[in-house]
Amino acid sequence: MTLLVLAAGMGSRYGGLKQIDPVGPHGEIILDYAVFDALRAGFHRVIFVIRKDIEEPFRKAIGNRYGKAIEVDYVFQDLTDLPQGRVLPEGRVKPWGTAHAILVARHLLREPFVSINADDFYGFSSYQPLSVFLQEVDPLSCNFCMVGFTLRDTLSEHGAVARGLCRMNGNDHLVEITEHTHIWKMGSQAQSELKNGSRLALTGDELVSLNMWGFTPAVFSPLERLFDSFLQNLGDPLREEFLIPSAIFQLIHTQKATVRILPTDSSWIGVTYPEDKPVVQAAIRDLVQEKIYPSPLF
Repeated sequence: MTLLVLAAGMGSRYGGLKQIDPVGPHGEIILDYAVFDALRAGFHRVIFVIRKDIEEPFRKAIGNRYGKAIEVDYVFQDLTDLPQGRVLPEGRVKPWGTAHAILVARHLLREPFVSINADDFYGFSSYQPLSVFLQEVDPLSCNFCMVGFTLRDTLSEHGAVARGLCRMNGNDHLVEITEHTHIWKMGSQAQSELKNGSRLALTGDELVSLNMWGFTPAVFSPLERLFDSFLQNLGDPLREEFLIPSAIFQLIHTQKATVRILPTDSSWIGVTYPEDKPVVQAAIRDLVQEKIYPSPLF
């Protein structure tokens, strides 16, 4: 099994790879814990989806950290990686989005894989059910899975977060996913600011996606068709993105795929705001003291 890490935006989001802050007691970064958790859950390979222009610093700062512990490969998210007949809109510099980041790895993946964000800490208990699912799934099928988190376990004390609110049926399959870009913590509950200016009260118990998906290689053909359709109907050629939640929802809606929800009791840890860093450091320090993680990791 392969861990596909969507890391194309790391250079810009963090102001350069040299400024990626350590959060572990021996200089570990959040991504180190993801690789470590995947490794002990049975994954043997990690593929980093990055921009070509950050390849050298990424290899030095991150890719070389893991030595011989796990096989490491790279793939580049190129704006010109488009379906046949499509051309890059003039002036487009923004990456095409997370679903495109998965699509660019199609030539390297021949086995079931997990896709994650590079800057999110998901916890070991999130990787275990993924490993079991992917070992049992038919690799030729469009039967996928997603780890579902509880909203209150994924909020920041210091500002709004973007989350995909999910609805599942009685068979634990994803039925609907709706992207909310401004969810604020309100005590033990939450509130979403909608695009029309209204506000939606949330209990905090809602099921949400953090872009932790399990796929088979069969995902690539429908993704290619959806990407072609996305480009054909592109509204804003400079800003619109081809995103995982919307792409997968289209496959579910048209009965081209199923997505099993794998619940987890793990709490998300991430540095969305600078003020989040001490909280993340303290949480990881506690996990090390509880012997959940060794120190150093590698």
